[in-house]
Amino acid sequence: MALYKFAALPDVEALKAPLAAFCCARAIKGTLILAPEGINGTVAGTPEAIDALADYLFAHGPFGDRLAGAEVKYSFADSAPFLRMKVRVKPEIVTLRAPQVDPNRQVGTYVEPEDWNGLIERNDVVLVDTRNDYEVGLGTFQRALDPKTANFTEFKDYVARHLDPARDKKVAMFCTGGIRCEKASSYLLSQGFEEVFHLKGGILKYLEVIPETQSRFSGECFVFDERVSVGHGLEPGHASLCRACRHPLTENDRQHEDYHEGISCPYCKADKAKHEAAAERQRQMELARQRGHAHMGDAAGSDAERRRREKKARAEQSRQANKA
Repeated sequence: MALYKFAALPDVEALKAPLAAFCCARAIKGTLILAPEGINGTVAGTPEAIDALADYLFAHGPFGDRLAGAEVKYSFADSAPFLRMKVRVKPEIVTLRAPQVDPNRQVGTYVEPEDWNGLIERNDVVLVDTRNDYEVGLGTFQRALDPKTANFTEFKDYVARHLDPARDKKVAMFCTGGIRCEKASSYLLSQGFEEVFHLKGGILKYLEVIPETQSRFSGECFVFDERVSVGHGLEPGHASLCRACRHPLTENDRQHEDYHEGISCPYCKADKAKHEAAAERQRQMELARQRGHAHMGDAAGSDAERRRREKKARAEQSRQANKA
């Protein structure tokens, strides 16, 4: 379940621990970000656990009805896409650092996925991808401008340098799930842009409901979990992550001479410190595999606990044998 909602949550500190306990008690994993302006995150668990969490967040939990109407998307994975559960409190649920922006007060015009193609094919519409450069590199909409930002806070500088409210009368924007565009569209309106549009539900909703034969999206959409990317129908994509720098990699990237599985890639080829750490991690993973043990996350913790129990049982058997 991926969700976000801009809502007044002045009691985020009090909400954090109960929410984390609720999720952990049901083996839900992922990340939820709480801030005074709302909630954002993606989590995974059994269908029953996710249904229970939805009820807790949107109906019968301590949030009351403050999260009613949240943007929520459901999808399925063959294996757990997250290793642990984290609930974090931050100043913003998506960081822009623009105090004048308030999506609860003003945002751009929402455009349903079914109407998106018609809008972005118009010659009088400037189409902007609000995501970061590494996300755009995996896939984007045809004709979209790439701000080439390393993080969302740089989007303000891009607007100042490349967009002009006197010239760009109609601006359409999109992002992964819709949340960044809530702030981006609110920011453009605060800067004097008159007509601002954004894709409701983001790329993920578009890929879910628009047939591939009608799609204007090329490539795959980066997602912030172990799937790395998804394609049309939200099917898992073909991208992977560099374990040294966490940059998403295409098949062409993995054919590059600077790519070494688990150790380095073309995007971090000069960072020797990252390579050494990644090489040691890769070595530990290989040793774990040779021994038939898990290496990461809860699986590794469970594996270690199993080995401790087995060792304790053998010691107890030895002790009993010695007594006999």
